[in-house]
Amino acid sequence: MKHLTVTAAAAVWAAASSPAAASPALAICHKRYALCASSPTVAIPGETVKVGGKTFPAGVSVCPVLKGESIADLSLMNGSCDSPDGTAKTVWSLFSGVTSYPQLPNWAILPSVKRTFVTNANAGGGFSNMWSFPCVVRPRKVNGVRLADCKGPMNESPWTGDAVPFGSVVGTAAPVGLPNPVGGNFP
Repeated sequence: MKHLTVTAAAAVWAAASSPAAASPALAICHKRYALCASSPTVAIPGETVKVGGKTFPAGVSVCPVLKGESIADLSLMNGSCDSPDGTAKTVWSLFSGVTSYPQLPNWAILPSVKRTFVTNANAGGGFSNMWSFPCVVRPRKVNGVRLADCKGPMNESPWTGDAVPFGSVVGTAAPVGLPNPVGGNFP
């Protein structure tokens, strides 16, 4: 996160602190977005994210920036697909139907491999929900790929806004072994 400025990050991430509703308000966006489906998440000690009035530990994921159709939850996005701060410096973390996209470890374009896992209380055994949360675009590309730092809640259900207990089945496209993969529980 050394590429983030504290002011820009705080302004962008504040936009997600008070969503309009906990239930998804689905929409299709046609703009740049970060796709975190295959990314791990690093917990941010002492930081939290509010979703529907509930507080969750915060995590950050590094995600590739893509352009095209994506699926959004407008209840978390101020009701708009426009960038969180209205500039090219920010994007929303959304999902899409793309089947191949840049992924770790070197951001080469790889096919998405979906899997499930059971969360646990061990370090890295949880997950994060980055869907429809703000991201700060990094100023420099890595191996030709534009990346963004996305901040969202840890162990929060993208469907209900509730805490997801350890021992829950979660779907992700992150490879086995990555800590706290971005994903969602099965309601």
